[in-house]
Amino acid sequence: MQSSAISIYATALFPPKFLTFLPQGPVFVARRHYCRPRMASLGGFTVKSQLGSASNENSGFSTLIEFMSSGGTHVGDDLVVLFDHIQYACKRIAALVASPFNTSLGKQRFIAAESSGTDRDASKPLDIVSNEIILRSLRNSGKVAVMASEEDDAPIWLNNDGPYVVVTDPLDGSRNIDASIPTGTIFGIYKRLVELDHLPEEEKAMLNSLQCGTRLVAASYVLYSSATILCTSFGSGTHAFTLDRSTGDFILTHSDIKVPRRGQIYSVNDARYFDWPEGLRQYIDTVRQGKGKYPKKYSARYICSLVADFHRTLMYGGVAMNPRDHLRLVYEANPLSFLVEHAGGRGSDGKTRILSIQPVKLHQRLPLFLGSLEDMEELESYGDVQQKVNPGYEV
Repeated sequence: MQSSAISIYATALFPPKFLTFLPQGPVFVARRHYCRPRMASLGGFTVKSQLGSASNENSGFSTLIEFMSSGGTHVGDDLVVLFDHIQYACKRIAALVASPFNTSLGKQRFIAAESSGTDRDASKPLDIVSNEIILRSLRNSGKVAVMASEEDDAPIWLNNDGPYVVVTDPLDGSRNIDASIPTGTIFGIYKRLVELDHLPEEEKAMLNSLQCGTRLVAASYVLYSSATILCTSFGSGTHAFTLDRSTGDFILTHSDIKVPRRGQIYSVNDARYFDWPEGLRQYIDTVRQGKGKYPKKYSARYICSLVADFHRTLMYGGVAMNPRDHLRLVYEANPLSFLVEHAGGRGSDGKTRILSIQPVKLHQRLPLFLGSLEDMEELESYGDVQQKVNPGYEV
């Protein structure tokens, strides 16, 4: 079924007669290594590319790979190679999401080998195609031992010599694509546990994928919106890179992001207010009336796309949350908590620091609260904020 979905995507997204007219065709389709243009035309004016060596020195702009390769990051060559393949995969997904041909793909339901039984969680071809793009890129990198994906029932062992383990949600929020609502990709990266190498392949793949979030060496999300933004942390600061569509490079645009210690926005599905526990209702009632520790009335902003809601929270502060047992610890909660912590914020399940929770199942779900440090501390002080009863939902 996966190869069928890929075939549909390939013929729909890149028909042969249109291929030569795609502005980023060589970047996303033909090959990974391409010649970047040295000049770019903007509205009739010709300007020097930011990526030429001379203009780079003068402008101060840095690409993702240049940033990782600089003396200050110390991430190592293996991780640079891995991220080169990850960014390539995300450029291809960005093209897929933005394509005029994705509407028909998005409406088709992909019959998974083991369906969750709910239309809400049913996989769609866009999810499967994105998953396949990432799988191929990680395999081609030669740097990944195991890939665990939200789209797969079990982890996939890729390379006996790969130093890294990658966990991913390939296309979060894909059910919103038809409405042009932002979507995203989430990654978490661990070191391979070499002490497990003697175990059978299936067992060591699973145990490598169930590492505690404190062992993450890097995490990223990619936001597909009006701009395509790759936000990442290698354990020292959180940085965002914006895709320059004229060159195909991610350019550093937000260095060392610091989430405000206090925001004025909360992001949650208010329609479920009467299903919430008492503590969460009290917290929301208090802050939106301006009666909390921060004496200003809070506003609600809710996109229902995790990466988009989290990105706004990272930029402006406040709290993004889903109080019920819905979001995945391995693929969503751990990577995003790693990113917010290295930006000065906090990730919690309402009681416990996310990164300290030991996963016991690959697709383990839990409540998730992410945001500004002081907002998170105030929220947790209400105690009863986890929604354990989910009327109207099938989980």
